[in-house]
Amino acid sequence: MSCRDLPSFFLMQNPIQHYNWGSSRALTTLFGIANPAGQPQAELWMGAHPNGCSDVLLAGHRQPLSDLIAAAPNALLGEYTATHVGSLPFLFKVLCAEQALSIQVHPSKTQAEIGFAKEEAAGIDPKASQRNYKDTNHKPELVFALTPYQAMNGFRPIPVIVALLERVQLAPLRELTAYFIAHPDEAGLQHLFHQLLILEGPRKEAALAELVTYAGAHQDEETFALITTLAAQYPNDVGLFAPLLLNVVTLAPGEAMYLDACTPHAYVHGTGLEIMANSDNVLRAGLTAKYIDVEELLACTRCQPKDVDQLQLHPRHDGKVQHFDVPVPDFTFSVYPAGEYELSTTSAEILFAIEHPMTLRKDDETLRLEKGQSAFIPAQTGHYRLLAEGRVARAGNRRP
Repeated sequence: MSCRDLPSFFLMQNPIQHYNWGSSRALTTLFGIANPAGQPQAELWMGAHPNGCSDVLLAGHRQPLSDLIAAAPNALLGEYTATHVGSLPFLFKVLCAEQALSIQVHPSKTQAEIGFAKEEAAGIDPKASQRNYKDTNHKPELVFALTPYQAMNGFRPIPVIVALLERVQLAPLRELTAYFIAHPDEAGLQHLFHQLLILEGPRKEAALAELVTYAGAHQDEETFALITTLAAQYPNDVGLFAPLLLNVVTLAPGEAMYLDACTPHAYVHGTGLEIMANSDNVLRAGLTAKYIDVEELLACTRCQPKDVDQLQLHPRHDGKVQHFDVPVPDFTFSVYPAGEYELSTTSAEILFAIEHPMTLRKDDETLRLEKGQSAFIPAQTGHYRLLAEGRVARAGNRRP
């Protein structure tokens, strides 16, 4: 089939990742996606990532989206992206957290390139548990809440951290707390973070026991209620100290936040749309039984405090359409309310029906999707029409 014969729209068949922290109900409740086995359904992936590639329908047959792109990269991705990136630059997800994900940091592009090359040279198997770098890309990401969505994102302002440490008065950490209070700067914060991550033995157990006891007596405060919740999920884990250091935020449905590289964060509970650069690089810092490389993590962490009021990403409005602008070219993200729209693209796009059906039209081609379904739109499609019966999320990428 020549590029000129390619359809303007492709219905996607998207894989679901069954991670233990996922919800067994969210995809069914929100989108009617069946789950007869009652498995945890953590993430629905829309994209061409090798760890979970969507299929598309072409002439009645399913094939991996990655194969379709490889066969006609300029037509599917656009000439610039095909030449300079060579693959779909973003991964689009529905993320359903019933339990907290690990506290994690994603490396910058340069850090990923260096780290990947070092691990390749060392002969570390790409699937090995101790492998830090799965690819050479960074992983900035945006999350758009579909339900109340609790997360931790970035370090709290230093005076706030000091006040929390002084309140809890953990005897096993008295000297560490005193050192941080005497050095209330980014270097002091890095030292505090480092020492908490390597805490072990009786000192760790005693400090966590005191913290959990204190939290249990202050359940009317979000920070300490969160510590109690996390303690039930990850007992005796150093990640229980994280709510003292990291901003705790709950997005209301329809709100969004952006996470840059080198920022410690964790998603705690809720369902949202997540879009990110096409990468699987994760450095973990707690709330996990997986591999933790403290030194590599710290090398990729910026210990720069951020006020909680700066976390939410406010949209730019074009009428009732919301455009969530991010400082990277890897992905774009917009939300369209019910209505009819004349759209145009020069990059590959994925459209997702959030709450009601939508219809895509170009000339004599029509594709109707139910809520929870998505469509891949090649760059060469150009102008097309969207008829949205409810909110529709639109993902793409741009030239730098």
